[in-house]
Amino acid sequence: MNPSPRVIATDATVALIRTLRERHGELLFFQSGGCCDGSAPMCYAQGEFILGDKDVHLGELDGVPFYIGADQFEYWKHTQLIIDVVAGNGGMFSLENGSGKRFLTRSRLFSDEEYDALPALA
Repeated sequence: MNPSPRVIATDATVALIRTLRERHGELLFFQSGGCCDGSAPMCYAQGEFILGDKDVHLGELDGVPFYIGADQFEYWKHTQLIIDVVAGNGGMFSLENGSGKRFLTRSRLFSDEEYDALPALA
């Protein structure tokens, strides 16, 4: 069984990623677990967010690396993150802010078989 990706994007997410990439160049996502932006995935221009030694690379969305903090990963390691776009304002420092759209993390639990097939991370 091929492992399911730990993070995937909806078509709306891919479209917004491409718009942001045209405006800002190469991008990076970080799954926030902070109080100010809740659990919103934050999108940055590469080089504008410093990753920590314990941050976990979950995968890529349309070629954009997606990271999550180690503590957040421990909490969500049994779930597939589905990054979507909805109407609203993005996180204060996230590049989609002001576009009238924001990234939103949805999730689903991996089945036992899917989880067992995942490569180890962190």
